[in-house]
Amino acid sequence: MSNSRLCTKFLILLLVLLPMLGVAQAKQQGKLTGLHGDKTILPKSCRACHRGMNMRISGEEQTCLRCHGNSSERQQMKAAGYITQSADRDYRNIEAELRKPYNHPVLEISGVHQPRELLPEELVNAKRHAECGDCHEAHQLRKNAPYRGISKRGVGNFRADVTKEYELCYKCHADSANLPAASTDKREEFRPTNRSFHPIEAEGANSYVISLKSPYRARKEQPGDISTIGCSDCHGSDSNAGPKGPHGSIYRGLLVDNYEMESGRSENQRAYALCYRCHERSSILGNESFPYHAQHIQGNGTREFAGTSCFSCHDAHGSSANQFLIRFNADIVEANAAGDLQFKAVGVASRHGSCALSCHGVEHEPKSY
Repeated sequence: MSNSRLCTKFLILLLVLLPMLGVAQAKQQGKLTGLHGDKTILPKSCRACHRGMNMRISGEEQTCLRCHGNSSERQQMKAAGYITQSADRDYRNIEAELRKPYNHPVLEISGVHQPRELLPEELVNAKRHAECGDCHEAHQLRKNAPYRGISKRGVGNFRADVTKEYELCYKCHADSANLPAASTDKREEFRPTNRSFHPIEAEGANSYVISLKSPYRARKEQPGDISTIGCSDCHGSDSNAGPKGPHGSIYRGLLVDNYEMESGRSENQRAYALCYRCHERSSILGNESFPYHAQHIQGNGTREFAGTSCFSCHDAHGSSANQFLIRFNADIVEANAAGDLQFKAVGVASRHGSCALSCHGVEHEPKSY
């Protein structure tokens, strides 16, 4: 082959490769496009987080918590020039949340998350984990776009961006093949085609819910009405001053407020504080939506029946079989002597129906209301 032909081929190859190299370089330069790329906050840019082998040795969470943990470490970062002294950001102590009794186990598991990891897990035996990088794409997230840069599984090999909180939660709590045996598929529970569900993906099945506090509404009619909620309205910090998101809580289930799930507990504002955030206690105890609400949760004033939890009859996520979030707790409610275990409502939004079951030694054969 002549030198001229070699030169021609070489030039053609360069013309093909140079644009590709330029795109690759642009992608690399454009990776840090979010809040962490703002030099008025992090003047040393990448070096604020990436210094030597710090992440590989101590894990990504320890790097994140230097700014998002206690104020002492954050002051050290400022003194070293990694955070600007004038950056008046709303830093919250996420480390304190992660050390609460109920938490995402970020501090317990380290090094499992991989940079190119694709959730949800597709292997049944994959190790379950929750690290910062599973919920946050630090290079791209922005204050008003916290899920920016995170993808979700689409149809086939197609992947779409996560834009809603529940889409992120579903990756580990619905669609992962390695769900623990005791866990349930949250996508199935919140599915808008269910008979009833809390309005996570869409407005609820009922057009009117009498016990709702303002500004909550079953259907959005005015600009300030709230007719859909997010996972973090129930799961998150128990402190109003805590960081947003389900990092940790003192309450079981990583709930933002107390929710007694055992039977036999006295009804009071604190016992069902979670429910009473959105539902008027006076409406529930006034039997506005069900004639025997008060009797069920307050009991009959005797030691034999001190009342039962909302959890005995309702599933706070959803019910595929029944209206009004009715799904009986098998530890409390069982079939009656005839073998029946069912709830029947009369009408769409009616206060009438019947229950066939056995609960606290009381046979419902059925009992109508």
